[in-house]
Amino acid sequence: MKHGGDLLSYKEYYEGDLIDFSSNINPLGYPQGLEEEMNLGFESLKAYPDIQYRKLKESVAEYLGCTKDNIVLGNGSVELIDNFIFLAKRVILCTPSFSEYELRAAVHGKELVRIPYNEDFTLKTMAIENHLEEGDMLILGNPNNPTGLRIKKEELLNIYSMVNSAEAFLLLDEAFFEFCPRDYDSIELFKSFDYDRVSILRASTKFFALAGIRLGYGCASKSMASMIAQIQLPWSINSLAEIAGRFIFKDKNYIEKSKTYIEIERKYLLEELSKVKGIQVFHSHTNFILIKLYAWKEEEAFLFFLRRGIVVRKCSSFVGLEENYIRIAVKDRESNERLLGVFRKLEKEKDFEEINPL
Repeated sequence: MKHGGDLLSYKEYYEGDLIDFSSNINPLGYPQGLEEEMNLGFESLKAYPDIQYRKLKESVAEYLGCTKDNIVLGNGSVELIDNFIFLAKRVILCTPSFSEYELRAAVHGKELVRIPYNEDFTLKTMAIENHLEEGDMLILGNPNNPTGLRIKKEELLNIYSMVNSAEAFLLLDEAFFEFCPRDYDSIELFKSFDYDRVSILRASTKFFALAGIRLGYGCASKSMASMIAQIQLPWSINSLAEIAGRFIFKDKNYIEKSKTYIEIERKYLLEELSKVKGIQVFHSHTNFILIKLYAWKEEEAFLFFLRRGIVVRKCSSFVGLEENYIRIAVKDRESNERLLGVFRKLEKEKDFEEINPL
């Protein structure tokens, strides 16, 4: 399983509608009024989008709190990740992490350095410092996928200092930023540095529930934003994505409601899953949870859930994770309760008097 969300591959296992816990999309759906806005803008499909995306950049800049000259845009954040990797000398990754980092590095023939996380999935900061060289690009998920942990503010500033000293570059993938606690904002944090040697990427896919729109955006130094624009294909963002991007950031009530909703449901799932025998539940700052299976292999658990109408994310495709990890999304209460019910059925399949999971 390379990515989540591939429900069509599993329809033969279950006759009813599948609940997709493999894809980490906001369960509240996209902001209200978007459909009407898209319909009103349908006439725009007759013409090319603005090749410089002036109004879209203004919308994103206002939302992120930076200038439009700092804005980078892409056909999903994956296109932007690809663009940034193209400019790197070497790519440094902390594993496990989003698989596209490594795949894009391979496509561009970049030398790859892997640094494993600690057992609790915190960063090995000293190892990062020891590997950094001039021209390197260090890519960090913040929060990281699939582990769900966000980098502490002080640690992030320390890593940035290391990157600067090595004359390297830091790329932060913050596709799940809006789901996280509100203790700091990386874009605000690095504003005083003019985003020198650091860029922050985000996306409409997860929080705004617009996976099909493919709108990635972020903040970079003015010189880096200009370099990215020069290597991108023209019109990489279609007119409907542009309309969405000029609309979705305005609904502050939707943003606050979504943040609160996910926080409540994440806490509920973490608490209830901690009661299930035979698994280890890792803490999460975002809208998905990584789980280690002690009594099952991932395929066994995956099929158990699938035959009961639920798709979870197998994690052995993540470099650094063995075949006994799964990842689940945080969804609505009804779906979460159904998931927990299947976990409890799974628990009954094993005799835990003979299994010591710790």
